[in-house]
Amino acid sequence: MKLIESHTIGEPTRIIVSGGPELGTGPLSERSRLLREKHDHVRRAVCLEPRGHEAVVGGLLCEPYAPDCDFGIIFFNNATTLGMCIHGTIGLMVTLAHLGRVHPGDKCRIDTPVGVVDATLRNDGKVTVTNVPCYRLKTHVTIELPDWGTIRGDVAWGGNWFFLIDQQGPEISEQNIPALCAFSSQVCAALKQAGITGDDGEEVDHVELFGPPKDPAHADSRNFVLCSGGAYDRSPCGTGFSGKLACLAADGKLAPGAVWKQASILNQVFEGHYEKLDNGHILPHITGQAWVNGETTLLFQPDDPFRFGLA
Repeated sequence: MKLIESHTIGEPTRIIVSGGPELGTGPLSERSRLLREKHDHVRRAVCLEPRGHEAVVGGLLCEPYAPDCDFGIIFFNNATTLGMCIHGTIGLMVTLAHLGRVHPGDKCRIDTPVGVVDATLRNDGKVTVTNVPCYRLKTHVTIELPDWGTIRGDVAWGGNWFFLIDQQGPEISEQNIPALCAFSSQVCAALKQAGITGDDGEEVDHVELFGPPKDPAHADSRNFVLCSGGAYDRSPCGTGFSGKLACLAADGKLAPGAVWKQASILNQVFEGHYEKLDNGHILPHITGQAWVNGETTLLFQPDDPFRFGLA
C-alpha cells in the first residue's frame, strides 16, 4: 500500500494513492460505510501505532461518484471515518501536485461522503477549499460539567458535527493542552449524556473552544479542537472553522466576503470567508497551506501480530 504523507501547518495527513481496498463504484457515503464496516483494518494500519499515532488523519484516494468531479476521497482518523476534512483536502491537493496530477492554478471538484467540495491550488502554494454548505443548528445549548458548572455552546455543521464554546474552560495556550483535552472530553461525555445531537440524531463528536488571539494583528481568534478519536487538531480545523463562520454569520458578526483569520493551538492560521445561501446556510471558503514530507510503502508481514495496528 503506497501512501503520500503531508502536514497542514502541523496536522498530519496520509493519503493512500495505491493498494487500497476495493469498495466498488457507489456513492462515497456508501463506500465510506464499506470501509468502516468491512475494511477497518486499513484505517487501523494507516492511523494507529506502530506506524501511526493519534493525530494522523488518513485518506483513501478513489474514483468519484458525482459525474462532474475529478477525484474522490474518504477521510478517516484514529477512531472512525470522517464526513469531511479540510486540512486533509489541503493535504490531498499538495499530494496530487507532488504526483503531477494537479498544477498551480488548477481547480478541482472533489467528491466526499458528505457532498462535493472545490479545491484550488494557488500559485503561492496555498490551497483554498470551498466546503459543503454549513449552518448552525442550535444556539445557547447548556450542559453541566463537574468543577466548571454551566457551559454554553452552539451546535453547528461544518462537514462534521461540532459543539462550539466561546471563552469558557481552560485558557487556550500550548501549555494547557492536557487540561484542554480533559475539559473537551468532559464536554463530549456531557453532550452524549444529555442527548444533544446533530440532525437525524447524529453524534456531535467534535468540540471546539475559542479564545482571544495571541496577537490581534495575526488572527481574529485562537481555537482548540478535540476530534472524534480524542486527539486534538494541530491545525485550526477547517470543518470546525466552517462551523465557526456559520455561527458568526447567524449572529451578524461577520459579513459575507469579510475575511476571518483563525489561529490554531499552535498559533498557525487559516483564512476564511463565506457566501450566504438562499436557505440561510453558508458556503465557506477556507485557505491554508500544506507540505508533502514523505512517501511510504506499508508492508504487511503475515507473522506480524500488529500489521494492522494496535487496537
